[in-house]
Amino acid sequence: MTSANPLPNCLLVDDLEENLLALEALMGDQGVSILKARSGEEALELLLQHDVALALLDVQMPGMDGFELAEFMRASERARDVPIIFLTAGSADQQRRFRGYEAGAVDFLQKPIEADILRSKARIFFDLYRQRQKIGAQRDALEELTGVLQTADRRKNEFLAVLAHELRNPIMAMGAGLHLMERRPDLETATMVRGQMSKYVRHLGSLVEDLLDIARIDQGKIALKKERLLLQDLLSFAVEGSRHHIDAASHELIQDVAPEPIWLEADHARLAQVVGNLLTNAAKYTPAGGEIHLSARREEDQVRIEVADTGVGIPAEMQARIFDLFAQIDGSNQRTQEGLGIGLALVKQLVELHGGTIALKRSAPGEGSVFEVVVPL
Repeated sequence: MTSANPLPNCLLVDDLEENLLALEALMGDQGVSILKARSGEEALELLLQHDVALALLDVQMPGMDGFELAEFMRASERARDVPIIFLTAGSADQQRRFRGYEAGAVDFLQKPIEADILRSKARIFFDLYRQRQKIGAQRDALEELTGVLQTADRRKNEFLAVLAHELRNPIMAMGAGLHLMERRPDLETATMVRGQMSKYVRHLGSLVEDLLDIARIDQGKIALKKERLLLQDLLSFAVEGSRHHIDAASHELIQDVAPEPIWLEADHARLAQVVGNLLTNAAKYTPAGGEIHLSARREEDQVRIEVADTGVGIPAEMQARIFDLFAQIDGSNQRTQEGLGIGLALVKQLVELHGGTIALKRSAPGEGSVFEVVVPL
């Protein structure tokens, strides 16, 4: 267990209480937390519980003396790098000094202790400890940033692969249509091919709009054009825009919208885009013949909109990053849904620009999802 105290810990070990009190008084202005032990055994217990910046050890103690304690510390992975200053009232002959340094001491001070000398020596080790802590924190932050950049780079590469796939398919289909018209230049073939090409052109236009929205998100250039509008009209517009996705999969759309008029100040196009995106996602990720629920209620000075489905749901490990740019939710081992993975990231930004919030209220694989949007009136 590591001490929660942010100050460096200084361990004082002496079998006499008065000596501990005197040392504590000397260290009182160092900006450290003092740990005191009256035996080697007590000191080892403290070393197991706390990180220590400096240990001041009395040499002559009954039982385990300072030299033995230092040897135990050097044998411990947790305490082996703790600087040790020995304090002794006995003679500091060459042999004792050699034993002390062999046990890992960085210094040897004779009692009575000269306060200024002890404080200046201790201050060096406290400063070194703080620098190591700072370097460690910077290293951790750098590792975290590296991980974030690696994840962003991976998602960017995935996005480019998806974009290439999304662009290639309609372009190849339009090329095949043109080739067919050249081989069979009759009216029936031309009418069929034009209809298909019109669909693919709309799809390409949607992809271009998504790419432009990526740039707007990145540059913070999405601006709202707010006006006083009726929520029921906005929801009807969003439903109409998503209807072809819902009908194509034979879903049932169930609406539960408050009957009383709900007026709010919002950007009609952007808020409709939010609801439309949620409805379209629900349609895409719900097996054919499923149910989609759209509900809206006024709650005091805000409106709460929910979009629920009976779809594939979102795996627990994905739920924390579904609003990240380029995040893709795979419902199977192969990617079967169209899209660039920016829809929910854009939705989140649009909702926040309205001063609101969006959250995944509930989701589980095979049980569908519920998204909740709350915006102020």
